[in-house]
Amino acid sequence: MAGLSAERRNRHPPRTLPFFTVDVFTEERFGGNPLAVVMMNDELDTAMMQTVAAEFNLSETTFVLPSSDPVNTARIRIFNRTAEMAFAGHPLVGTAFTLATQRPDLTAAIFETAAGLVDVAIERDPNGAPIAAVIVPPQPLQVGEPVPPDVIAKALRLHPEDVLTTNHAPVATSTGTSYVIAELADDALSRCDPDLAMFREARDADPRLGGRFSVHVYSKRGRSIRARMFAPLAGTWEDPATGSANAALACLLLSLEPGATEDSFIVHQGVEMGRPSVLHVDARRTPDGIVATLRGSCVPVMRGELTV
Repeated sequence: MAGLSAERRNRHPPRTLPFFTVDVFTEERFGGNPLAVVMMNDELDTAMMQTVAAEFNLSETTFVLPSSDPVNTARIRIFNRTAEMAFAGHPLVGTAFTLATQRPDLTAAIFETAAGLVDVAIERDPNGAPIAAVIVPPQPLQVGEPVPPDVIAKALRLHPEDVLTTNHAPVATSTGTSYVIAELADDALSRCDPDLAMFREARDADPRLGGRFSVHVYSKRGRSIRARMFAPLAGTWEDPATGSANAALACLLLSLEPGATEDSFIVHQGVEMGRPSVLHVDARRTPDGIVATLRGSCVPVMRGELTV
């Protein structure tokens, strides 16, 4: 990504904006998935937001703006290291928690995102301090066409037999952001080693993927899931905790149980990275499709100001 030119940087007087960082999907500082939250009264241009996100160099950075509709709480723009995202789970959980630390009265919120409205609930301890947030992704489960298992195996330098297809083939899914989800043998999860060239080849070979190839892999025992997510094409070699991918995974698993109306899962992610994360995900059938609810604990880490 090209940096902003000196002429563009100097076009307007510098602005100082408050920011916060928070570790999401953890109860321990320096665990989970770190997030930067930038508070704004009006909008920076998109290029500057992307530049700030690249400067933080985290999986995602959010920018909190006044809502378009006064009924809603805020408008949230989400950026990873290289592009804007319509929806992502860990940024919205962490942003909700951060806003709750600033607003003792905040118990529920509605966020405007590019993928739609996101309902939020805040959980507080007996003293009123926020401890967790619960969000409902903006879209029901959408399932695309299957992806050949050997594509997953090559992208993660695994053996073909490591990619399981008994329950479902690898498949692109979304509840607001698309991921290819694949089930792996238990011992294969720790052996994943992304091959950047194979990620590029898979993305370019299949136009159905819409120019995006991020892979969420998991192994499952009962309602307990271990997962890893790789998005090197977006600048995230591996993500410590991916709310949107796990929301889609929970919905996908429920879709495979025709007689079930709801299900709940505990997902452990980030273990191999030394940033263990725990995500609580529920899925349920509704008249509009299968929808998820995602819960995560959070811990505040840093606060400061940035100049743009």
